[in-house]
Amino acid sequence: MGRSLSDLVVFIAKRMVQLVLVLFGAIVVTFVVSHLSVSNPCIAWVGPHAGKLAYEHCVQFFGLNHPIYVQLYQYLATLLTGNWGIDQVNQQPVLTLIATYFPATLELVIAALLLMIVVGIPLGVIAANSSGRWADHLVRVFYLSGWAVPTYVGGLILAILVAPALHIAPTGAFTGTPPFHQYTHMSVVDALIAGNIPWTLNALEHLALPAIALAFFNLGIATRMTRASMLEVLPLEYVRTARMKGLSEVWVLYKHALRNALITTVTVLGLTAGYLLSGTVVIEEIFQWPGIGYYAYQSIESYDFTGVVGTVIVFSIGVVIANLVADILYGILDPRVEWR
Repeated sequence: MGRSLSDLVVFIAKRMVQLVLVLFGAIVVTFVVSHLSVSNPCIAWVGPHAGKLAYEHCVQFFGLNHPIYVQLYQYLATLLTGNWGIDQVNQQPVLTLIATYFPATLELVIAALLLMIVVGIPLGVIAANSSGRWADHLVRVFYLSGWAVPTYVGGLILAILVAPALHIAPTGAFTGTPPFHQYTHMSVVDALIAGNIPWTLNALEHLALPAIALAFFNLGIATRMTRASMLEVLPLEYVRTARMKGLSEVWVLYKHALRNALITTVTVLGLTAGYLLSGTVVIEEIFQWPGIGYYAYQSIESYDFTGVVGTVIVFSIGVVIANLVADILYGILDPRVEWR
C-alpha cells in the first residue's frame, strides 16, 4: 500500500486534536481533584501566625472564594492566553519555573532511555540466542527483578547504600557556575559541547544513579520485547541462510536478525519514553535532581495547585508526543503499516 507525505500530515493533525482532548481531560480532573482534596490552602500558604487580613487577601487574590466551576473556567481562560498561573509559593509564573526545571528532566529521561537501549536490547538478544539455557534464565531473573522492585525502593537503595559504597555523589545536579555558555541547560550536554572533560565527568557522576534508578524498572520492557521478537526471527530462512554462509554469530544476530526484530521493540521504547517523563517525580525527589518531577513533588507538598496542573500538562504532552513518535517510527520501520 502506498503512503504519501500527506498521509503523515493528516495522521499528525488527527493526533494533535487528540492531544487537545487529552490535555483538557487531564487539566479538568487534576484541577478539580486537587482543589477538592484541600478545602482552603491559604491556611498553609500564609502560615499559622498570619493575621486574618493576610488570609482574606490570599483567598481573594487566588479566587478561592468562588465556586470550583468558576475557578476552573477562570483558569482555562487564562491558560488559553499562555498564562499558566502564578506559583503560590514562589510567586513566579508557573511556565517560567517549568522552563527552568524541564531541561534537567529531559536530560534524565534521555539518559534512562539510552540505558534501556544499550543494556536492554543486547540482553534480549543474548536471552533469545540462549533460549532455555542458563544465560536466558539469568537475563530473565535480572529484568524480572526490575519489575518486582518499585522505582522508589530501587532509588532509595541506590541513594542510601550504593552511592556511599562507590563514593559517588548521590544527589542533586553538579554545583557551581559552569565556566562555559549553557546552550541547552542540560549539564552533560553543555559540558560536552564546551569540551570541558572535568565538568562532563562531574555531571555524569551526579546523573548516573537517578538515570539507573529510572531505567531499571523499565529495562525489562526492552529486554523482554527484544527477546520475544528475536525468538520469532531466528528460525526464519534468511537467518539460517546467513549462518550457512559462514558469517560470524555476532554479524548474524545483530545485522540480520535484530534489524527486523527491532520493529516492535522500538515502538515500545517510544511509548515508554512518555511514561519515563511522568516517572521522574519520585526519583527526582529521592536524588534531589532539579527537574520538573522535583518541582511537581514540591508543588503537591505545598498545595500549589497551579504548579501541579502545570506539571500534569507537561507530562500529558510528553505521553501523547511519545505515542505519536512511536506510531511514526513503526510506520517507517514497517512499510506495510498505514498511518491512521
